[in-house]
Amino acid sequence: MPLIRNSYGKGRVRIMRVQREAARHEVRELSVQAMLSGDFEAAYTQGDNRQVIATDSIKNIINIVARDHVGAENEVFAGALARYFLDRYPHVSGVEISAHETKWRRIEVEGGAHDHAFVLDGNGTPTLTLAATRAGTRLVSGIKGFTFLKTTQSGWEDYWFDEATTLKPTADRLFATSMEAEWLWSGVPASYAAANAAVIETALTIFATTYSPGVQATLYQMGEAVLAAVPELAEISMSCPNKHYLPIDLSPFGRSFDGQVFTPTDEPHGQIACTVARG
Repeated sequence: MPLIRNSYGKGRVRIMRVQREAARHEVRELSVQAMLSGDFEAAYTQGDNRQVIATDSIKNIINIVARDHVGAENEVFAGALARYFLDRYPHVSGVEISAHETKWRRIEVEGGAHDHAFVLDGNGTPTLTLAATRAGTRLVSGIKGFTFLKTTQSGWEDYWFDEATTLKPTADRLFATSMEAEWLWSGVPASYAAANAAVIETALTIFATTYSPGVQATLYQMGEAVLAAVPELAEISMSCPNKHYLPIDLSPFGRSFDGQVFTPTDEPHGQIACTVARG
């Protein structure tokens, strides 16, 4: 039986990098997975481990590269980690680095952001995936679980009606979602952190200021605006589940529904996804 493909590595390597060369410290906390591919077939088919870099060694290498690149942005750190494996081990042909970040936000003290005190920033988990070979690199940044809502300027009308349709159209509804998004880099920005922030800011601006005839239309408009705002991106993919807020019928209690009291639910939910790319 042929071995079609294989890879192995170390996952959930948690690392906190603290850049403290100046009074104002920077913190970057990541959970990293590093997966290797290459000349490892004999370990699977023959039990011959002579080419295998122990997963404990992979963990140690992640820590070493973190120490050598304390101040690097997450995407730059991932690139340095991939290069370490490719430069050091000729039998490694490919490396995939994936990571998600635990975000920390500076504590506000007397109107200013504190130099070295932080609170957990809870909305959304930044992610990255870097696939590298000696021929090239593919880098994707993103975010998971980024949640936002608006209470009006959203509707859902003129959709397909048949015998299965029970949903009533509306021109005014709550729009809430917990977005997962990934964006593919085609160039290197001056700052990954600033460019990633611009992606989120641009998407939220479209969301907040544009009437939504449906999640589909809003996602496409957000994607168009993000690509216009960040020229180093080739494409952006977004997936948005509807977090429903259902009107509560209070007529048995002599009270009408006036768009002010809802039941939150996200099961079952609509799931809308799209990818917007440059022409």
